Amino acid sequence: MRLLLVRHLPVPDGAGRCYGRLDLPARAATAAELAAMRDQTSRLSQPILLSSPARRCRDLARHLGPAPRLEPRLRELDFGAWEGLPWDAVPRAALDAWAADPTGFTPPGGEGMADFLARLGALADTLREAGRDAVLVTHGGPMRVLPALLRGAAPDLLAPAPGFGTTLRVELPGA
Repeated sequence: MRLLLVRHLPVPDGAGRCYGRLDLPARAATAAELAAMRDQTSRLSQPILLSSPARRCRDLARHLGPAPRLEPRLRELDFGAWEGLPWDAVPRAALDAWAADPTGFTPPGGEGMADFLARLGALADTLREAGRDAVLVTHGGPMRVLPALLRGAAPDLLAPAPGFGTTLRVELPGA
């Protein structure tokens, strides 16, 4: 089974801001970006196409294949009261507490990392059970942890997210 994870393109209004569930649009894909992504998807065997419900992912998924299915478990982490704030407006002590205990800290009014990991772990289980090639259009947070979860490994929660427009290929046993 082969999976291709695709991160949405840059969000012009997102630079320097905290946004997870905030539904900001991404810039339009260039012809070259779409050609490269389509080349990657063409190497899969009749993949299912899943997309986060966020506009920045949906808009890109529509260019990668017919009728993408919206998959709520592909959403980005909900940063609660931090959503839309410039990162430098988020209290430094809160950011330090999050970095010190990423699984135990929850942004005020947001989603805890344990819930985020459980949501993505359930998706990984569903994908493994389906046993089909798939294209997943998603966000930096899911792209950071989903490959490890798919392989049954512990993700590095403090690793940097892959860049905008990045594609990650994950092959699982039995492919």
